[in-house]
Order: sequence, then structure tokens, then C-alpha cells
Amino acid sequence: MNDLLRSFVRALANAFHPKMLWLTFMPFAVATAGWGVLLWYFWQTLTGAASGWLDGWALTSMMYRLFDSFGFSSLHSVIAPFLVVVMTIPLIVVTVLLLIATMSMPSVIKLLTRRQYATLEERHGGSWYGSLGHSVVTTVVCLVLLVVTLPLWLIPPFFALIPPLLWGWLTYRVMTYDALAVHASAAERRAIVKGARWPLLGIGIASGLLSSLPTMLWAWSVWLLPLFPVVAAVTIWIYAYILVFSELWFAHYCLHALERLRAETAASTAVVPLQS
Repeated sequence: MNDLLRSFVRALANAFHPKMLWLTFMPFAVATAGWGVLLWYFWQTLTGAASGWLDGWALTSMMYRLFDSFGFSSLHSVIAPFLVVVMTIPLIVVTVLLLIATMSMPSVIKLLTRRQYATLEERHGGSWYGSLGHSVVTTVVCLVLLVVTLPLWLIPPFFALIPPLLWGWLTYRVMTYDALAVHASAAERRAIVKGARWPLLGIGIASGLLSSLPTMLWAWSVWLLPLFPVVAAVTIWIYAYILVFSELWFAHYCLHALERLRAETAASTAVVPLQS
């Protein structure tokens, strides 16, 4: 727990560095431009398809009758856009995560190395291509789980539990590799991931819970459709900032764990000759 809190405090202190703020802008700009164009051209198509799918679902009729009984008939028109948003948010978050992993994490590691881990030997157990392949495979697995669990998202309390767990697992798997790719050997990375699996997953889940806050803001913006594009852009930047903070948290925890692992290894090898 001390290591978790220590790495959290260090990440929080680094998160306000001007360099870190700049690192949030690059993935934000790319994700906003790409998804903005897609949603601009396909919004009507997507909402129309969602509306047609909802009309053929028995639960939708029950929901509409419930709205009518409380005098909220006008809500019928926002259910389809809300569904599109719910299905789009995970894809946008994954996009931002992958962009940050490939564009921002190397700069984060360089900054931390100069400031706090200058004596840590670089053994290059990972590579940019390895990071990309690892991220893509992990993302595909996460998206499959997302599709499988999507019907549960409309049922309390699963809609509040599943997203943080999925994003937490995805963030933990992607960022742990990137945090250790430069400094750890492949064997060291596997040892740290195996030995600190639960704390690392805890950081991922905490990051997932933090990411749910802008998700709520985005979902509520559907009720004010004219403001939705502005709120969406702001929300994507908040996602980027939270994920860069998560990068820092993972990096501090993993690099400190690597320092401790090497110290323990050196101590154990130094004791062997004395015993013999």
C-alpha cells in the first residue's frame, strides 16, 4: 500500500508539469479530429440505426411506457443518441489510450528518467513494435469482452461496475508494458507483472473509475444536443489528462518496483559467495 500511495503522490506532483500538459494535447487533438469527422458525417446514420434496433426490442417499449407514465414522453427522442454515445465512448477511450501509449509514454519515461530514475540501467526488454502489438492484442480482447457484456450495461449495478473493470484491466495491461519497456529486461518485466499483479490492477481500476467521471459528463450532454460537440471535445481532453496521470502512476510504481527487484537480486547474488 505504501508503494501505491508513494507512486500516486509522485504522479500527482508530475501531472501538473507543463510537459505533461502538452502530452495530453497531442492525443487529444488526434482523437478529437478523427472521431469528430466520423461522428459529423455518420451521426444521423448511427442514430437512425440505433433507433431501428431499439424499436424492435421489447424492453424499449416498456421503457417508453414508463417515460409516458411519468410525463417524460419527450425523452423518446434522446434514447437512440444516448445509445450511440454509450457505444462510442469506449471506442474513443481506447483510441486515446492507444495514442497515449504510442505517442506520450516514451516522453513520460524520458522525463522521469532525467528527474528521478537517472541511475536505473536501461535493458530494453521491449520495443515500440512490441508495445504496438501488445496494445492491439490486448485491445481486441477488451473489445470482445465489451461486446459480450454490453447487454449488462443497461442493468444496474453492472453499468457502474463493468466499465471500470474493463478499462482498468486494459490500462493495466497496456501501460505496464510501456512503463517497463525501456528499463527492464523481458524477464524482469514478467517478474514485476507477476509479483505485483493485484496492485497494478488496482491502479488500473482506479484509473477506470477516474475515467468514468468524464463519461458521466458526456452522457448527460446528450440531453443538450446542441452543446454535445463542445462537451465531447472537453471530455476527450479530460480522458487524455486522466490517462497521462495514469501513465505517471504506472511508471512510478513499475520503475520503483524495478529498482527494488534489482536491489534484491544484487543482495542475493552477493550473499551466495559468502555462504559457499
